[in-house]
Amino acid sequence: MTRYIIIGAGAVGASLAAQFELSGVDYALVGRGAQIRHILEHGLTYRRPSGTRQLRLKASDTASPPPLRRDDILLLTVKAQDAGGAVSDWAWRPLDGTDGETASSLPIVTFQNGLATESIALRRFANVYGASILTPARFTETGTVVVGGHPQVAVVTVGRYPRGTDDIAAQVVADLARSEYIAETTSDIRRWKAAKLLHNVRNVLELFDGANEEQALVSEALVEEARKALTAAGYSLASPSERTISIAHWVTAENSGIEPGQQSTWQSFRRGASSEVDYLNGEIVLLGRLSGIATPYNEAAQQLAGRAAGQPAFERLLPLERLQAHAKTISDATGVTAPHAA
Repeated sequence: MTRYIIIGAGAVGASLAAQFELSGVDYALVGRGAQIRHILEHGLTYRRPSGTRQLRLKASDTASPPPLRRDDILLLTVKAQDAGGAVSDWAWRPLDGTDGETASSLPIVTFQNGLATESIALRRFANVYGASILTPARFTETGTVVVGGHPQVAVVTVGRYPRGTDDIAAQVVADLARSEYIAETTSDIRRWKAAKLLHNVRNVLELFDGANEEQALVSEALVEEARKALTAAGYSLASPSERTISIAHWVTAENSGIEPGQQSTWQSFRRGASSEVDYLNGEIVLLGRLSGIATPYNEAAQQLAGRAAGQPAFERLLPLERLQAHAKTISDATGVTAPHAA
């Protein structure tokens, strides 16, 4: 029987474990730090629009995970900045009851934003599956995860990396659907990950305070740069019309605890955790540099977020004018005009 090893106990990983627990899908949640200690001692407080539950989960600390089996599937749900270390740590763990086999022979499904994790995983794992997930989820309090998606938890698209689909992808999608996710397979997961990145580059604006009109202009500039860099790098973007299942009925429920402007990037800074901005805006900066495309707004956002990352608590938003001024400075240094620069 297939068992899912969920690596990472944040909003995505803990909610997956909770839904698997409720639906009878076999799993083991593995995490680290205060979050997993709280889950082990007290369970997970799991809040959805339908109500709040206190769930005892099958959980382990990363230092003492359950023995791995041949029929396990790994679900990598750590943040993008932690994915490289997690992949390296898990790849060579032994499989129980085998003669020298390691976890690198198991399927691994990557749930990270950005475009970097799949290639990192493919260096060590032969069977890599990318997952693009849309989920209004919140993890800012140890031991508590809030999910606002209704009636299903999230929308997930799964495909073999770099391309194709197979029985493993179909099984993952079936088990997700059984666990109250809207899920589908794709034969070109790179297009879906790229399309999501086009929107994720705006996450960084959750860290800045400014007038709505200026926010809209900077958002447009970030996306415009991202589109140019992705296109120059050879990416085509998946369109919502390509979905094989409808998500028209799926919403973020009112009064669910999910607030606009307080999504994944803001949550990481609010907890004083490391930043995924290097794998969102930083990915666009990288692609731009490789392709000769100027990305001053994404570069400015990456640099300012990098300076602010890791603080004990992110209490005060940064002034948006600082981002605009820094983008102009970068543009002036390169001789390229930044759109909408103040």
